[in-house]
Amino acid sequence: MQVLLPDASGRIAPFTLHAGPRPEQTGGWTRTAYAAAHVVADPFADVDPWLGGAVDWEATMAFRRHLWSLGFGVAEAMDTAQRGMGLDWPTSLELIRRSVAEARADGHLIACGAGTDHLAPGADVTLAQVIEAYEEQCAAVEATGGRVILMASRALVRAARGPEDYATVYGRVLSQLRQPAILHWLGEMFDPALEGYWGNADHMAAMETCLQVIGANADKVDGIKISLLSAEKEIAMRRRLPKGVRMYTGDDFNYPALIAGDEQGHSDALLGIFDPIAGAAARALSALGAGDMQGYAEAFDPTVPLSRHVFKAPTRFYKTGVVFLAYLTGHQSHFTMIGGQESARSTLHLAEIIRLADAAGLFPDPELTAPRIRAVMAARGVA
Repeated sequence: MQVLLPDASGRIAPFTLHAGPRPEQTGGWTRTAYAAAHVVADPFADVDPWLGGAVDWEATMAFRRHLWSLGFGVAEAMDTAQRGMGLDWPTSLELIRRSVAEARADGHLIACGAGTDHLAPGADVTLAQVIEAYEEQCAAVEATGGRVILMASRALVRAARGPEDYATVYGRVLSQLRQPAILHWLGEMFDPALEGYWGNADHMAAMETCLQVIGANADKVDGIKISLLSAEKEIAMRRRLPKGVRMYTGDDFNYPALIAGDEQGHSDALLGIFDPIAGAAARALSALGAGDMQGYAEAFDPTVPLSRHVFKAPTRFYKTGVVFLAYLTGHQSHFTMIGGQESARSTLHLAEIIRLADAAGLFPDPELTAPRIRAVMAARGVA
């Protein structure tokens, strides 16, 4: 199947799609792997897209069943679900309730984001208010039976006066949880409002504070996901974690090497890129479990150029590529996003996603994919 795609020179040229393998359930994984899942917007809701949006619950839950069927856990209501970029806390909680109910009924793995996004950051926000906001969301998540992913807080960045304030807030919140949480250190490349998290703009200095918090609350911490897009920083932190505390890689640039690990350990995974590459990732993790490093590389390596493109700066717009691929592979019937985020990437960016996804074997049904590519490209002026 051929489609027309533009390139950086302004030329429009034919591109041939190739059929890749269909995703299928695998087994024998030796890593815990969560996919941070996107939400599907309701394209017919009478809302102003830039001011929010409505969720298509049926399509959103169907995608979570797809991830579970392949063996992944679902990391629910995270930044991949446009948390803080169109998905508000009440809608996030409804999403969490629905997903946890299905996960518990069928024995699937799930963890859910709890943060402070219903508390507007401001100069007058106090640490007590930040703690209260965290407590409210954590209690709501645990009331559903879900495990908490303790998300980074924009309000805490504004309220904290130094590293000791982070220790106070996290210590208070973690002490009240029923089961150990996954911490999430989301870097400023994903959310500029989080620059200086843990009380320091230098990541290595901030890491010291984060490690102290984990060490002081190790019995309440299942693991930490760091999203700094630096393999070196992740490995440095991984080697210093207390025994029993997992490192969940959030590095969408370097995940194959980090998950494979080295003689001193490995990372488990909680990744946004696992949403669009779930089939390839499942094959890779199965190969790793079988000790087949060639098969692991063959499945994973072709996805890395795609991931680096999807997550290129401004990284916070990566959700556009994730949802675009869900549309092209038939997991939703339209390319419409909450908050109007389908407009956040250029036509050239989307065209390159198509080329790289094809090279990674992510289009199992070109006859379905080609007309969808043509529709998007035509709407953007590719005749």
